[in-house]
Amino acid sequence: MSHYYLLLWLEGPLQSWGHDSRFGRRDTLPFPTQSGVCGILCAALGAGGLQRDMLAQLTSGKWFVRAMPRCNAQPTVPLCDFQMVGSGYDENDPWQLLLIPKTSEGKKAVGGGTKMTYRYYLQDSAFAVAIELPQVLATELSAALAAPVWDLSLGRKTCVPSEFIGQGIFTSLDEAWERSDLLMEQKNRQLRFTVFPSALPEEGEVLTLNDVPLQFGENKRYGDRLVTIVHP
Repeated sequence: MSHYYLLLWLEGPLQSWGHDSRFGRRDTLPFPTQSGVCGILCAALGAGGLQRDMLAQLTSGKWFVRAMPRCNAQPTVPLCDFQMVGSGYDENDPWQLLLIPKTSEGKKAVGGGTKMTYRYYLQDSAFAVAIELPQVLATELSAALAAPVWDLSLGRKTCVPSEFIGQGIFTSLDEAWERSDLLMEQKNRQLRFTVFPSALPEEGEVLTLNDVPLQFGENKRYGDRLVTIVHP
């Protein structure tokens, strides 16, 4: 079976790629997660529900990520957005009552259902993501990204892309990177690091990420993978 590389360009004012968020703190990795990118691809196809078979296909090949900040710009720190969830609702209004967080028994959560959350976002970032896929699937996804069924976002619905995400399919990783190099030059950006899909301790920092989507839907499931962050 022939394999190609689907190239994605993820750029926008804000991005958020959570992989290990707990309770009221929603952190972001400094690069896109596999689960978040699979969410983009499924949204482009209009594929809802569990999608076990689709996710197995999407994650079976090699994934590479390039991070590209603006040239000569000061490093940006993640933006922290403080939010109150579940406050200010009228309990006598049945529609507003539905928005108040509940326990498993249907009662209001501790504190009357009000929760404080801290959500973090990357600012003015751009990433090139190259995904190894069967040719038929790569072609289908490339067409879907050009005319997505559902809205596409960069990790969270509030994170709107400022560039077309789909940048074509290529017969090799080198060809995909040539296209990303052209975009990087046009947009006055520079390569900061590359994320490789394996453990390469002699090359850079090795991370274990629990971001391989096994199924979506109400009860999401994830698996682990090893990646290495390599600086030029």
